[in-house]
Amino acid sequence: MSSARRRDTKPEVDVRRILHARGLRYRVTYPVPGMARRSIDIAFTRTKVAVFIDGCFWHGCPEHGTVPRANADWWLVKLQRNKDRDAETEQVLKSIAWRVCRIWEHESPDSAAERISAVLRMSS
Repeated sequence: MSSARRRDTKPEVDVRRILHARGLRYRVTYPVPGMARRSIDIAFTRTKVAVFIDGCFWHGCPEHGTVPRANADWWLVKLQRNKDRDAETEQVLKSIAWRVCRIWEHESPDSAAERISAVLRMSS
């Protein structure tokens, strides 16, 4: 698990490249206000828009999420805790007037950037 990248994953970099090309400026790995050790993948601080680019395995994608056969009970608990943590982070951000946009790693970077742009247009 320690070898899994926490930031600058290929899906994240691809989306950031498109957003930057569109003239959008953002912060990377921005701390979640009031929550130690949690960060927003791409944060638009002026408009309070938080973007999370979630890996299908680690965050339990309904389409592509899997559970390893070896030590399956442990993995089920671990992956459920990840989902619970994601939900808690999203609730805290919404309670302080942030909009949250969740993108799955399997989504096309172009469509992800378009979804993010739409959320930004609604927030301004």
